Amino acid sequence: MSEVFNGGGSWRRPRLLPKWSRRLTAGGYLLVAAAVAVDFVTGTDTTFAPVLAALPVLAGVGTRRVLLPLAAGVVASVIVVLLALYDVGVPSGVMATAAVTVVMITFFTCANVVVVRAQERELARVRTVAEAAQRALLRLVPRRLGPLVVAVRYVAAEAEARIGGDLYEVMRTPYGVRLLLGDVCGKGLAAVETAADVLGVFREAARAEPDLTEVARRLDSALARRPASEEFVTAVLIGIPDAPGPAITVNCGHPPPLLCHEGRVGEVEPPVEAPPLGLLGLVGGDYRAWSFAFDHGDLLLLYTDGVSEARDSGNRFYPLAQRLAVLAHGDPEALLDELLVDVRAFVGSGLTDDAALLAVRRDR
Repeated sequence: MSEVFNGGGSWRRPRLLPKWSRRLTAGGYLLVAAAVAVDFVTGTDTTFAPVLAALPVLAGVGTRRVLLPLAAGVVASVIVVLLALYDVGVPSGVMATAAVTVVMITFFTCANVVVVRAQERELARVRTVAEAAQRALLRLVPRRLGPLVVAVRYVAAEAEARIGGDLYEVMRTPYGVRLLLGDVCGKGLAAVETAADVLGVFREAARAEPDLTEVARRLDSALARRPASEEFVTAVLIGIPDAPGPAITVNCGHPPPLLCHEGRVGEVEPPVEAPPLGLLGLVGGDYRAWSFAFDHGDLLLLYTDGVSEARDSGNRFYPLAQRLAVLAHGDPEALLDELLVDVRAFVGSGLTDDAALLAVRRDR
């Protein structure tokens, strides 16, 4: 199960009790009622009283109120007593065992509800802290920046793991609007710390450096200086001037952005491969910037491999460029919503990796 952060401050949570679970619980109640009815029909020599132990368990499904399974246990105990008075041919030891079983199961179910409720309260506190950290790490992105309409989606592969190694930023600077989207090679707290370092350096360097390649070099140097760090970051940087003209990009080992122009989709591929951030000193080379046409009405999509490498049951990769050509239209917000729905339909289940999507359209 995954959760989606839309860059505007809201999370979309799945329902706690799915429809199929409610149906199974209702079926359990029907079976218990049928067992009691059969007990009365079959005469006084047989009993189905032990089945009543399921009643408090069914009442405890999905609830956080102890009174519900406790009341169900009381009702089940009363029915066991009535059956004991009716089934005179059944040994008293059998009926006593059924009554004790109902009481024990009731206590166990009530205790389980208390434990689950306490765990959910603790989880709620953790989620609140995680959401605050997420907002501090990945700030809210304005829907419009000058001539640009912007939309962001961040998808956590695990519902509780709201912070991961994917990162993005959209900033207005003296040199136009600058974008960053990246993916930390790593998991856990170390990946979060690396993402925080990259975003902090980018937010300062993007405003101070007129040359986008120098911004990339500063990001690389910051990662290289981290003590005992094995994480590196694939990233793509985009600079879009406020005035009409080409955009500039620096690609640091990241999947190339997709540009949608007049219904055609193409990759903004780097002329020369460059290493991810943090590896420049190890493998050599340098970061190079190049320009590409980004006209009125064009849409640019930046993404991480959580989307481009999503696979279906046949182990086939999601055809992102082909699907973008079909889905792309004027509104970046609607595009990203449709794209995520399409990815999930293709995969057939939840995403196995965190994913970040950043769509930018240039208006007149």
